[in-house]
Amino acid sequence: MSPSQKRFLTPDELLEEYGFGKKWQDKMRSKKLIPYKKLGGYVRYDRLEIDAWIEKHSVVSEESA
Repeated sequence: MSPSQKRFLTPDELLEEYGFGKKWQDKMRSKKLIPYKKLGGYVRYDRLEIDAWIEKHSVVSEESA
């Protein structure tokens, strides 16, 4: 994480940086399938947890294995 990157992202920032749509975020949060936090009553995504979550849920194709 570079010093210019915020650690905690809003849903709009997650959409902008990672491309996860807001409806998809809502669905994943309601099913508790994506890591998030409630800070001051607002949904925030920890960039470090999101990066780890993406890595954990990546599918490696046979071509790249």
